[in-house]
Parts: sequence; C-alpha cells; structure tokens
Amino acid sequence: MFDILKVVGFQWDAGNQRKNEDKHGVSQTEAEEAFLNLPLIVLDDLLHRQVESRFVALGQTTVGRHLCIVFTLRESDTKIRVISARDQSKKERHLYGKTR
Repeated sequence: MFDILKVVGFQWDAGNQRKNEDKHGVSQTEAEEAFLNLPLIVLDDLLHRQVESRFVALGQTTVGRHLCIVFTLRESDTKIRVISARDQSKKERHLYGKTR
C-alpha cells in the first residue's frame, strides 16, 4: 500500500530521467510536482506488477498539465522511483476529473 506521508524524496535512474523527457516530454520536475498537487489518485498497478509493487499516479503539475506516472517505492518505501511519466489518456483524464 502506498502512503505518501512516508515519502521523503525521489530516486531517479539516469535512463528513465532522459527517457521520460525524450519520449513523452515530461521533465523530472514535472513528474515530481504531480505528487505535490491535489488531487492525486494512486492505484495499484496489478497488471504490470512483477517482483516489486508498482503503482499508477494520476496528478497534475503546478501549471495544470495532467500526468500519468508509473512508479515503485525504494529504500523502505521512503523514496519514489519513477518508471514512466506521460500525459494522461482520455480515459485517465475522465477518471481524474471525477475526483474534483
């Protein structure tokens, strides 16, 4: 289970950091902002769960860009490690809009 109150920061893999920006145009700063702004929806990613727990976060940046972020937790669940970050799909935006 994801508990945002336990999180103290982010852990970035150099490859994922560039991949998200190159492939989806989402900077590291934007991905981190989505976890700081409300509303934030976090769901278990049961479909892509392998050895470790994975989660999907639907959130928005400070300027209102709606993002979908797949992540896992590291260092005893205190650091978020972003796997991918992209713009929300139409279906995800609809789900996110229901929380407002």
